Parts: sequence; structure tokens; C-alpha cells
Amino acid sequence: MRKFDYSFLETSIPANIASLSAIVADLRAKGEFRKLQYADSYEKLRQKAIVESVKGSNAIEGIVTTDDRIRDIVNGAIPVTHDEKEISGYKEALNLIHTNYDHMDLTEDTIKVLHRMMESEVNPAEAGQYKSHDNMIMEYLPDGTRHIRFKPVEAKKTSKAMEQLLLAYYDARQNSNIADLLLIPCFVVDFLCIHPFLDGNGRVSRLLTVLLLYMSGYDIGRYISIEGQINKYKESYYDALEQSSAKWHENQNDYTPFMVNFMQILYRCYKELDESFMDIKLKKAKKSERVEAILLNAIVPISKGDILDKVPDISVKTVELVLSKMIKENKIVKIGSFRDARYMKK
Repeated sequence: MRKFDYSFLETSIPANIASLSAIVADLRAKGEFRKLQYADSYEKLRQKAIVESVKGSNAIEGIVTTDDRIRDIVNGAIPVTHDEKEISGYKEALNLIHTNYDHMDLTEDTIKVLHRMMESEVNPAEAGQYKSHDNMIMEYLPDGTRHIRFKPVEAKKTSKAMEQLLLAYYDARQNSNIADLLLIPCFVVDFLCIHPFLDGNGRVSRLLTVLLLYMSGYDIGRYISIEGQINKYKESYYDALEQSSAKWHENQNDYTPFMVNFMQILYRCYKELDESFMDIKLKKAKKSERVEAILLNAIVPISKGDILDKVPDISVKTVELVLSKMIKENKIVKIGSFRDARYMKK
């Protein structure tokens, strides 16, 4: 039987993952300071994020409707079609996390409640219940044939596997030498390999990702859609998951590919947060003020090309003049040179 053990996170972390983790932690700290200053702008981002999260997580599974209907459902409209009911269920589960995360913990009851909220309208018999028979993760090839990508844990062993998974998670969480942020992707890999429900495992895993990030002090999912980022880069997401699932039943799998992908997703979320924030704050500013604000509020080093992408109506000359002026005034520092140069608030 599969053995769950996250003790390797205490000592065996590749340098690239440790580096990404440190960058993400730093971005979070900088974002927290800005959030206190601009509460109204963050509220606008929150309203946008929940729509994109509901849309993105369901779209990954082929559950779709129009953008207008998703917004209506998020705002309380009654779902009509099967897909709309699935979408509404995800919205309710996600809303529970956003509003009650500080009173929630990762337990079997929590996992089942989230699944029940998702599936109660479309599959009440199985909603909130572990699978009653074995399932397989299938891949459909272009010629119409099917391929078994992964065989999850058998139905009769699912309850025990989930119990052991959660006990391993609790054990690692109590170890002060294991970073909570690194534990999240490992848990998600194991959850998806168990595949405890007949349907909805992917969507539950994304809900749990948002919850675990909250529990680790990262509320980025409140303002930027993590699910939307996964959907945008879903090929690399599933490639990483497949790599980290290889030899899982033999206790020989490597979590590294999925951990790297998870950190990349978080980085993209913080970068999108920065870009979205700039869009809101700079609409009425003068051209030079807009360039200066982009530089002073950026939470990652930014290139001249990045600035021009954000303000396509501003000339290269204007951007260069502002950069030169701010360097002379000691407001920013230049990192690198020529085409690779980036700029950051000093």
C-alpha cells in the first residue's frame, strides 16, 4: 500500500524550488503592504477573481457557459442547465472557503463538504461520498482511442488512503522545518492519485489549493484566479502532474515537477496582481506619472518592454526619459544591462 511521508521536505529541496519559494514569499510580503493602502482597488480585484475562478476551474473539465451567465450565477442567478448547476456548485464551495477559511481545517469532513456542495444538484447520490467503484484517469487520443493515463487507488482502499494522507499532512504541518507552501503541491499530487471521488476530483483539488494557501497565510486566490492561471497553462500543469505521478504506487514518485509548476503558478498570480492593480490605479494619470507609478509599485523587477506593454499609448522616448530621471533621483535601480535590463524600486 502507498506510504505517505513528507519528511523529505525537511532536507531534500532542490535549489530552484527553494529559490522560487523565497521569491513568492517576498512578493506576498510586498503585496500585503500595498493591500492596506488601496482597499478599494483590491475589492474590485476580488469581485473579478471569483468570476474568473469559477469559470477557469470548470473550463478545465469542459464545463462551460457564456461569460455573462457565469457572472449572473456568481451574483445569485438560478442555474438552469447541467453545466450551470456544476458551475453554481463550485461557486458555492469557493465562496465558503473565501468567507470561512479562518474557521476551516483540512479534514475528511471538509473535503467531503466541498464535494457535496459542488455535486449535490447534479449527482446527489454520490455528492460528498467516496467512490463506490474503481475509477481510471483516461486520455483520449486524436484517433478516438482511449489510453489509461493513471490507475488511482481502488475504491475499497480509498477511505484508508485518505486517512493516511491526512495523518501524513498533519505530521508534516507540525514540523517547523517544513515550509507549508512546499507541502501544498505534494498533498495535491497525492490527493489526485488517490482520486477519492467518482467525479469532481480536479475541481476539489483546486478548491483545496485555495484553502491550503489561505491556511498558509497566502490569500492571493482572493484577488487573482489561481484556477484561471491553471487553465491558461493547463498543458504544462498536467504534464507536471503526470511526471510527479509516475511510480506513485511504488512509492518512487518525484514531486519536484509539480512543485515547480505550483510555484510558477503562484508567481504568475502575483505578477497578474501587479498588472491588474496598475490597470486600475493608472487610468487617469499623466503619461510620465503612469510610467513612474508602474516602476514604484511593481513587486517584481520590470523591463522597459514590460512597461511599454502596460502603456502602449506611451512612446519609447517618454519611458526612457522617465527611467533616466528616476535613476538619477535614486528612486529606482537598474539590474543588468542592454536588452536584459530590469528596474526596481530602490
